[in-house]
This record gives sequence, structure tokens and C-alpha cells, in this order.
Amino acid sequence: MKNLYRVKARHLAAAVLASGLASAALSAEPPDFTLEFAAGVACDFELQIDGYGGNVHTKEFFDNNDDHVRTITAGKGSDLVFTNKESGAQFALKGKGSVTQSTYNADNSSTNVGTGHNVLILFPTDVPAGPSTTLYVGRFVYTVDAVGIFTLQSTSGTSTDICAALSD
Repeated sequence: MKNLYRVKARHLAAAVLASGLASAALSAEPPDFTLEFAAGVACDFELQIDGYGGNVHTKEFFDNNDDHVRTITAGKGSDLVFTNKESGAQFALKGKGSVTQSTYNADNSSTNVGTGHNVLILFPTDVPAGPSTTLYVGRFVYTVDAVGIFTLQSTSGTSTDICAALSD
């Protein structure tokens, strides 16, 4: 379960961060959640992510031994505001649809396939090494090993470097 939590926190699960570009400012209401990352973790600067709304569903699958073997999460993700805490620059994403399928292996690793609109944060310990925060629209595959290192395997579709957008 520790690895599952880490996957959801870093992919910020499609359940949380499945998103597409917003065209208007978000509500003045307080966010439903806020995530903060120190400089050098998700971007070269301190990054804050505020999330609003969203509607996702998760289905978990277990084998005959009651071992958790797969999870599917699908729905409309949260509207998001990414903030460069050093400059105050913001980048907004409107919640869009996505599906993420995670398959869990006996060695506590997982293979994760995201389709639709998903944000993936890679840390300096990951492969490729971060810090990076990227919106993928299309399909991407990454693995997470038993100690929590993410390895991006493949992508198709478009990608947006959110850190670069907040640095301009």
C-alpha cells in the first residue's frame, strides 16, 4: 500500500490531476487540496498546486489470495492552478477526462498506463531525472519500482512542460 500511495501522490493520480488547459480564471473559493514541493523536487523553484473539484471513480481488483493486483481510476480530474512560489507566476489547467490503469507486481513494483489528460511529476531520483512537472495529453506508461523510483517508459500525444511555462 505504501507504493500505491506514492504512485497516487506523484502521478497525483489521474483521480486528482487529470487536466487540460483552462481558458478562464478559476473560482475564488478555497482549493479542495494544496500540494507544495520544495525547489528542486518538482521544478527548479518551489511549486504549489491547488486543486478544485473533479469527479473520479476508482475500481480495485484483488486475486484469489486477496492481493491487490490492479487499479483503474477514471473520470474528470480537478481544475488546477500551478504557482511558482518565487515569481508568483501561475499556470491553470481545466479538469478533463482520463483513465489510469495500474498493475501491481509481487515484488511491490507497478506498471501504470495513463490515457487522456494527466500530470506526472518526476523527482531527481527518477528516470529520466527530474525535477519535472509535465502535462501529457494522449498516452504514457511508467513503472514504479519497489523503492518508489519512477521510470517513464513511453509517451505518445502531446506534452507541456509546466515548469518551463512557469519560468517564462
